[in-house]
Amino acid sequence: MSRKIFAALLFATLFSTTRAADSDNPVVIMETSHGALAIELWSDRSPVTIENFLRYVDNGLYDGLIFHRVIPGFMIQGGGFDTDMVEMSSYPPIENEADNEASNARGTLAMARTNEIDSATSQFFINLTDNEFLNHSGPSQFGYAVFGQVIEGMEVVDEIASVPTTSRRGHQDVPVEPVVIESVTRKATE
Repeated sequence: MSRKIFAALLFATLFSTTRAADSDNPVVIMETSHGALAIELWSDRSPVTIENFLRYVDNGLYDGLIFHRVIPGFMIQGGGFDTDMVEMSSYPPIENEADNEASNARGTLAMARTNEIDSATSQFFINLTDNEFLNHSGPSQFGYAVFGQVIEGMEVVDEIASVPTTSRRGHQDVPVEPVVIESVTRKATE
């Protein structure tokens, strides 16, 4: 069997074992300056996190913010700063649901936080690779709460991951040209 055929079969097997969209889970459409993403939110695994995320979505608070941290081979992070790198006001921090057995796998969304376990507010990141070291493994390594997955548009995520970055206003890995989150809206149910 050739390497190409083996790789195609392996990809097909891996793709078929990824979580299929559940009709009971909300889906949001994130329009960015690089294209659109469809993101399924896992209500059954991260209810507190999803309620928090959807509060920002429903109030239009992500609209006009940017992906302010882009690290190829790791993740892209957004939901906290505007195009001038001014941090937005946020709702109070939420409980960390990283113990929900969801893995920080490629294409998943997780909440960004400080060193404090229960400090996540509005910022989230999309994993560019399987980042197992971010998973919950006990009290000393609580991890980062995964709450959804990109179900369409990973090519857009990969494009964002390839933009040139710089340091700006005390932050590293900031895209030279802002990568804007133009809007995030709930997908209408069909």
